[in-house]
Amino acid sequence: MFDAGLRRLIDPVSDAVGAWLARRGLSANAITVAGFLVGCGAWAALAWKNYLLALALIAGNRVLDGLDGAVARKMGPTDLGGYLDITLDFLFYAGVPFFFAVGEPDAALPACFLVFAFVASGSTFLAFAAIAAKRGITTEARGKKGIYYLGGLTEGAETIALFVAVCLWPAHFAVMAWVFGGLCLVTAATRIAEAVSTFSTTPPA
Repeated sequence: MFDAGLRRLIDPVSDAVGAWLARRGLSANAITVAGFLVGCGAWAALAWKNYLLALALIAGNRVLDGLDGAVARKMGPTDLGGYLDITLDFLFYAGVPFFFAVGEPDAALPACFLVFAFVASGSTFLAFAAIAAKRGITTEARGKKGIYYLGGLTEGAETIALFVAVCLWPAHFAVMAWVFGGLCLVTAATRIAEAVSTFSTTPPA
């Protein structure tokens, strides 16, 4: 919901740092993979119930996620880069509730619900992007991306806010997971409605 507005604030800084990294030959894909490995460290910290370390590693993952796009914009985006970016992001997101539940087995049910809701939101997002690409539909509302980014009630900014809250107040994970999971399902429903509206007409020949 807030991603488009935040991009206008973040992009000038990330683009400047990304240009500096690009001049030194660091590839966007290398940054993407490094960010995912940092995210894996956050998973481990959650499993060990070291929530402050998890918070720091989640922040590191998100900073690197912003920089890989900035480097790609400077050096030129690639299909592989776009694939790695979205795939590793979604894997990271799903791992956070799972590994929280590894450390807190009593939270398994709300964690499962949150992963289910992430899958619902993510699948409707990716399916829309695939058909949009087939029809040549594009948008740069959230910056220049490798695939079509369809907005919703819960996007990247809201998800990261959830992860920060989980690390700061882990005792309230269950409530946050149920509420945020419900919002993700609302997002999935609105994306389905948008797909029905957009794709119900025959595309021009």
